[in-house]
Amino acid sequence: MKKLIFILAVSLAAINISFAQVLSDKQGDYTEADSLRGSLRPERAFDVQKYHLKLKVEPEKQFISGSNTISFIAEDNLSTIQIDLFEDMKVDSILQNRKTLTYERKHNAVFIELEETVKANEKGEIQFYYSGKPIVAKNAPWDGGFVWDKDDNGDPWIGVAVQGTGASLWYPNKDHQSDEPEEVQLDIAVPNGLMNVSNGQFLGEKDLGNGYTEWSWKTVNPINNYNVMINIANYEHFSDSYGDLDLDYYVLPYNLEKAKEQFKEVKPMMDCFYEKFGEYPFVEDGFKLIETPYLGMEHQSAVAYGNEYKMGYLGNDLSGTGIGLKWDYIIIHESGHEWYGNSITAKDIADMWIHEGFTSYSEAVYVECRWGKEEALEYLKGTRRGLGNNATIIGDYGVNSEGSGDMYFKGANLLNTIRSIYDNDELWWKTLKDYTETYKHQIIDTETTENFFDEATGVDLEPIFDQYLRHTDLPKLQFRKKEGKTQARWIADVEHFKMPVDILVDGKEIRIYPTNEWQNLKQNIALDKIKVNDLEFYITSAYIK
Repeated sequence: MKKLIFILAVSLAAINISFAQVLSDKQGDYTEADSLRGSLRPERAFDVQKYHLKLKVEPEKQFISGSNTISFIAEDNLSTIQIDLFEDMKVDSILQNRKTLTYERKHNAVFIELEETVKANEKGEIQFYYSGKPIVAKNAPWDGGFVWDKDDNGDPWIGVAVQGTGASLWYPNKDHQSDEPEEVQLDIAVPNGLMNVSNGQFLGEKDLGNGYTEWSWKTVNPINNYNVMINIANYEHFSDSYGDLDLDYYVLPYNLEKAKEQFKEVKPMMDCFYEKFGEYPFVEDGFKLIETPYLGMEHQSAVAYGNEYKMGYLGNDLSGTGIGLKWDYIIIHESGHEWYGNSITAKDIADMWIHEGFTSYSEAVYVECRWGKEEALEYLKGTRRGLGNNATIIGDYGVNSEGSGDMYFKGANLLNTIRSIYDNDELWWKTLKDYTETYKHQIIDTETTENFFDEATGVDLEPIFDQYLRHTDLPKLQFRKKEGKTQARWIADVEHFKMPVDILVDGKEIRIYPTNEWQNLKQNIALDKIKVNDLEFYITSAYIK
């Protein structure tokens, strides 16, 4: 969900929505630490195969300790590797073939000298032992870190949210979105009486005889580093199924009946998303909603839920239309990420709009499935009120830089504009589903996304993607009268910008094909008769008299 900043405005009970990313303010002011995280250096020339985390969590001390066994395949001969772990976490020891390795720390990176060089295409493995007090989130999920909370019964209630800040905040890993482990196992020891719920399928619990119980979970699908998660509480569990997909829910005991009612929305959501996006991408790992002490996050197969069993976004409608109060925002948005962000992942966080724009669009898709296209369009238009259009959606590459928070709803409205350009809903839904299934479990970039949607239609979408993603201003459609003719043109940053658009004249829809040069319209129309179809196209317009 990443950085959804929610501000309630007092006047007229209006809701002012803005978006920000953890790293947005870094654009143009980068450090060596940013390059170490954001670039693929020679020491990162390896493909992670598996993480096996074995940890003890001590709630009263807010302390964790244990190890991560990292299995990888070298892409080149490796004598030194970079593993990321925040500076405030202690490295206890690092082993290869039971031999202790030497290492050097630089910012949040650990450069490890291997005892034995791992040759290209061969498998390597290290055991990384560590401990410490991980950063505590001041306001999760808007900042990264642990949440050490208590439930209403006084029992520990612990969660973690690290997207943007980095998973290396709490465990050692190759902290770059271009690489995902093929599987992850988590053996998490917590005080007796508590439960840990993590990603994937439950392997079992084991009383360690020292006041702690170890809870084991395992994923068998590729997973983003920031999605690997622990959730600790005195949980109550109930379950259901959707076809061959396991649905599991972990909630605080006193919220059990509320959860059973609220989580009924999962099945109609799955009906919709299966139809429009294809099968749930992680059937083998199951689908979970887990009650957390923070609002929510898209943790793969273990979605964090903290919307207080309210409709909308904590009981409010982000669109201001009332439509957003018909459904639970956190269930729909965070689950939408299973397809966009978790299954299809951006190689560099500069392209995070691939996660957030598509997932924000999935909200409108759900509205359309349940209540029709007109309400979906109204919802999307309503979400524009929180957009600033003052920074680019795409960030800078190679320096751990995200783009503007506009990537959420501007990205969603861009996709709706592309759909309107297609002017063929059957083709649109086919293309969207083909895209989602073609790149299932893959790591891609913006260019791949642009090319896929461009190739499905005869319209050149390149200048359109370019304007919305790499420039701040919306394209402006100008109209004028000259020598008795009605003319139109685009004002845009992209050279030779062109885009078909629909206008309404006396309620009749007419498609025109403006470029950045003045062109006569086929019809000679009075300016005051022209209305731009801004329900389906996210643009601005002006009339020159």
